[in-house]
Amino acid sequence: MFRFAHPELLYLLTVILLLIIFYIVMVNKKKKAIAEFGNPELLKLLMPLVSFKRDAWKFVMVLIALLFVIIGVAGPQFGSKLQQVKKQGVELMVVLDVSNSMLAQDIKPCRLEKAKMAISRMVEKLSDDKVGMIVFAGDAYVQLPITTDYSSAKLFLSNINTDIVPVQGTAIGAAIDLAAMSFTPESETSKAIIVITDGENHQDDAVAAARLAHEKGITIHTIGMGLEQGAPIPEKGHPGQFMKDDRGNVVVSKLDEQRLQEIAKAGEGMYVRASNTNVGLSRLLDEVGKMEKTMLEEKVYTDYAEKYQYFILVGLFFIFVEFMVLSRKNKHLIKINIFKKRQ
Repeated sequence: MFRFAHPELLYLLTVILLLIIFYIVMVNKKKKAIAEFGNPELLKLLMPLVSFKRDAWKFVMVLIALLFVIIGVAGPQFGSKLQQVKKQGVELMVVLDVSNSMLAQDIKPCRLEKAKMAISRMVEKLSDDKVGMIVFAGDAYVQLPITTDYSSAKLFLSNINTDIVPVQGTAIGAAIDLAAMSFTPESETSKAIIVITDGENHQDDAVAAARLAHEKGITIHTIGMGLEQGAPIPEKGHPGQFMKDDRGNVVVSKLDEQRLQEIAKAGEGMYVRASNTNVGLSRLLDEVGKMEKTMLEEKVYTDYAEKYQYFILVGLFFIFVEFMVLSRKNKHLIKINIFKKRQ
């Protein structure tokens, strides 16, 4: 098992991209400056010790060194001891709508991003419970199998977007069915599903799916993402433009609150409507906390070996090599040509 002790520091990798852009800009400026003096090929003869290739290689070595140092300070760790751990908790499946309508911005910054931020905060509050994630649009997929690895949960959550499911639509029933099958098999633990969607279901009978899941002992909660007045759906790749129907009218996505209330009622759960200030996951988490907790068993890595020193050493090695490589050619070495034919 591999993880980072400080994964937030990996955002520093963006510095490498910025340095590459800066280097390209400076190289182009340098070439233009040289071209102003005359023919670059002729100028090379007047500057025999200047080496543009060496500058490029030195820059590449700096980037490699920076890459390894950033990975090192992020604290790479490898699991070294696997143990069977027993905890008391419940199993929770988060079912998240990733259809295009979740891009509507009646809830800021948009319905999907607001939901992701709330789920992230919810995961941070979990302790001994298992959590899993299902994403759905026209189809449903398991994004994260049921687990107590909350770091992985947040990592998988960060990668969720509306392109993750290729088929558009809103098949809430299929998502509930998949979630019901994704809990730990033959486990007597309390189970709950939290469906986060705008409720615009066009494909299946979500109420029947919730009722069937509840017959298996699963509680279904729903969160309505959206406001009553609704909002247009932004057109991907076209800022300021919105999706239109066949008649050319802008499509306005509205919250189907009644359907979500019916789903929650069929699953003996709670319905919460999100707002710009509160998504409602905290309230549902309080309800989940009231459920009967049972003993959960899972094999987890309890000890992690620090490996940051290897990455730091590699980074320092490339810094040393970069320091040893001169920017200019050696005036003595360039006179040596081992392939020159002897007279």
